[in-house]
Amino acid sequence: MATDNDTSFEDIDWDAHSVSKFSLSAAGAAEIVAYLVLAGAFLYDYAVLQNAGPLVLNWDVLSVEWMLMGTLIAMFFHGVIPLARNARMREFYWRRFKKNKIAVVALCYLVTIFFVGIVGPLFLDPPQIRFGNRIVPPVGVTATVNGVVKTGSWQFPLGTTGEGYSVLKLVVYGMRVSMEVGLIATVFSVVIGSVVGAVAALATALDVGWLDEVLMRYVDIQSVFPAFMLLLLLVYLFGSQLWMIILIYGFLSWEGIARTVRGEALQRSSEEYIEAARASGANMMYIVRQHLIPNSANSIIINATVAIPTFILGEAALAFLGFSDPSTFSWGRTISAGQAHLGDAWWISTIPGVFLFFTVLSFYYAGEAMRDAMDPRQEVGGGGGL
Repeated sequence: MATDNDTSFEDIDWDAHSVSKFSLSAAGAAEIVAYLVLAGAFLYDYAVLQNAGPLVLNWDVLSVEWMLMGTLIAMFFHGVIPLARNARMREFYWRRFKKNKIAVVALCYLVTIFFVGIVGPLFLDPPQIRFGNRIVPPVGVTATVNGVVKTGSWQFPLGTTGEGYSVLKLVVYGMRVSMEVGLIATVFSVVIGSVVGAVAALATALDVGWLDEVLMRYVDIQSVFPAFMLLLLLVYLFGSQLWMIILIYGFLSWEGIARTVRGEALQRSSEEYIEAARASGANMMYIVRQHLIPNSANSIIINATVAIPTFILGEAALAFLGFSDPSTFSWGRTISAGQAHLGDAWWISTIPGVFLFFTVLSFYYAGEAMRDAMDPRQEVGGGGGL
């Protein structure tokens, strides 16, 4: 017997059930608004103020800092909010992550470095040359410098350099430079690598193998491309600016993520929910954005935690060699400046070097623990760690 709920195939309004390619969530709308506000502030700073003075209080926003704010917006809407929404997944990952006690300590250290590096320069004046306070040892330390016995005081808790720079300020400003290089370059490489890898995998599933072949052959070429030589050439032609170094790292370091995402997406491109999305009329970019990349997020995050310390070390090496932006107070630059005083002023190179070492080491420990926590191939009851 027919009922009111009986509906024939012809009676269904399939347009109403089709996949919407232009739907925008509340978080997506808020992200767009945030970027519009950031763009408006940028235009105001450069068109109205003409970058001639501070934008907020005493903060004269630089090009790299605009890029960092855009990166933090992306991390908030695509990292923090998804974790906040999914309490069950967050608790599951955290339960597995905290089994590695060293990784928990490393994470706390990285959060502190991030907070101090982002907020600290807003309250500390930039390091200034003070020849009257040259090579002062850290507080409580007595050292003989050029035949003169000096004892550190709380005026310069970590001592000063040969130019009179406060090592404490150099360390804090170096934290910001390291976070800028690591986070911005990683976001660029993650976005490009994820899109390329997912598109290549989906192209194979859609019998567009030539597109996969073109993309992956380019990835092979880029993996052997001498990016350092290109960087030296651009530094010679245009000068060593930090934003340029970050972009070169970001645009020429995504091949590993592309390969990883392609491998993950190939496994999922033939699954039923992908077939259902294709049958509903979803185009390639919709499937990539809504299905393939989100379902490869675990592998992407793991690769990102490995990329960040690599970029930080790369910038520090460039600064140590004198190829980085001379207007930035990088840890590598401070370490290089202290070479001439290693015998009588060990703190100039040692203290920034210690921070650089522990920052890179902490990223590796946190990344290893994230791999154990997020990799579904790991035993739930196992995990690793100390």
